[in-house]
Amino acid sequence: MAGKKYTSLTVFLSLLTFSAFAEGPAKPSEMDNPLAVALVVIAGALLIAIITLGFVLTGAADIYIQRIKAEKKKAAEAAVKITTVLLLCCLSASSFGQDKPVEEAVKTTSSIGGLSVFSFYSLCTVIGLEVLVILVMAYYIKLFIVKEKILVDAAPKAAKTLQLKKIWQKMNNFKSQQEEEALVLAHDYDGIHELDNRLPRWWVYGFYFTILFGTVYIYRYHVSHTAPLPEEELQIAIHDAEIQKENYLKTAADKVDENTITLNADPSFVGDGQKLFSANCAPCHGDKGQGIVGPNLTDDYWLHNGNIKDIFKTIKYGYPEKGMKSWKDDFAPVQIAKIANYIKTLHGTNPPNAKEPQGELYKDNAVQSGKDSLNKQGKKTVEISKL
Repeated sequence: MAGKKYTSLTVFLSLLTFSAFAEGPAKPSEMDNPLAVALVVIAGALLIAIITLGFVLTGAADIYIQRIKAEKKKAAEAAVKITTVLLLCCLSASSFGQDKPVEEAVKTTSSIGGLSVFSFYSLCTVIGLEVLVILVMAYYIKLFIVKEKILVDAAPKAAKTLQLKKIWQKMNNFKSQQEEEALVLAHDYDGIHELDNRLPRWWVYGFYFTILFGTVYIYRYHVSHTAPLPEEELQIAIHDAEIQKENYLKTAADKVDENTITLNADPSFVGDGQKLFSANCAPCHGDKGQGIVGPNLTDDYWLHNGNIKDIFKTIKYGYPEKGMKSWKDDFAPVQIAKIANYIKTLHGTNPPNAKEPQGELYKDNAVQSGKDSLNKQGKKTVEISKL
């Protein structure tokens, strides 16, 4: 009996083993493929985004529906369509979560990245649909936000306009035509009736302000004299202008050039020029302008003309090819003007050991000789010239 049982068990196990080898090894699921896992993860992330946007869209639609009841039906239809698309996407994504081999539905030998063509394109289609749903939902959310913003912005503007209108009416104390009938007085002038209508408050307060201002003005200008009257203001302005003119003239010499320089016989001005000449020009022209290396500056002959403007120009720019350097970097314009004016006083002084004439004859009829000019200045001028 035991042998029969053992024989029967052996036969049963042999049949199971044979059937197992007949079926072959178990076929692996496509969900073990990395590409399939990546596509499913992407589809799941997009599904979560769709659900989140769905809540946002529902809230925006509710707010908009509350404000705009006329468009409630259209918004509801849009929400139904979006919900339907969400359900379809959920069903499509869940269908790829089964371990049932795809080959049972579609028998094909081709594959993409280890996935069958059907599985690959199905997953891509689901992802594409989810992206499309997200774009549609984003569009509707933006649309609701824009319309809500328009309503929110319009409400304060309207309220503000109404408030300003009330304030303007209150300021001007406007009366309607019916209210004016109660203000008619019993005065009749050729059919013209008088109204007992008060002036606007702002006008009355402005009139009170002018009275107060006039009182203060009269007290300050005509009683306490703490502020100048128009005539006094004119005299103050003239005095200030004289001070400004004097200050300008003190510094105007610093702006002098070869076009604006004029003769200046002021003893202090010429004396400063003599000091500058003795310290810088005497080595070439002599201490009295008699000429050493440079030409004689006391006669009527000049290499570059003897006008005050020409002398200023010669000192400023020089003539390097003839040994005369430019002094514009060493002297300020006013210092050059002082030297030029001092040189003009040397004309006709006839110092001893004077150098022979050089250049062309030049006569300045507008200026007397330096000797006559010094005599006119008196003893003080002569003393300065001897410094």
